[in-house]
Amino acid sequence: MKKNILLATFAGLFFSGNVLAQDLSGTWQSIDDKTGSPKGILEIRKEANNTFTGKITKVTPRPGYTPREICNKCPAPYTNKAILGMDVLTGLKQVSDTNNYEKGSIIDPLTGKVYEAKVKLSANGKRLTLRGYIGISALGRSQTWLRID
Repeated sequence: MKKNILLATFAGLFFSGNVLAQDLSGTWQSIDDKTGSPKGILEIRKEANNTFTGKITKVTPRPGYTPREICNKCPAPYTNKAILGMDVLTGLKQVSDTNNYEKGSIIDPLTGKVYEAKVKLSANGKRLTLRGYIGISALGRSQTWLRID
């Protein structure tokens, strides 16, 4: 009986909270922070150098918005590249063994602006909050992405 209680307590501690850091790899639905509607689908993958990169795999049409095919206001190397398949999120590095990722960058293919990026992954690994900013994080905006795979 005591063994079972000890084992259950250990398992509860081991699998709760941030004890086990999640991996960002997978397929994500981005949600528009202004309207709450789906924007697109992105695939995040782990690179050989232990950073994470995310590419657009689908753009979701919305009322009042027609998706662009080409990133025409984007700086090099994104200039005049197809938005579909574009690596828009690059360089994210995990902070120790936490569900936090920093030192990345993200490009908004609609405006061509490049922002610094950091991500906080929920404890269950099903939701991430991406913060894009210039300079300091407090002067940015956040988006929620939902895991769909």
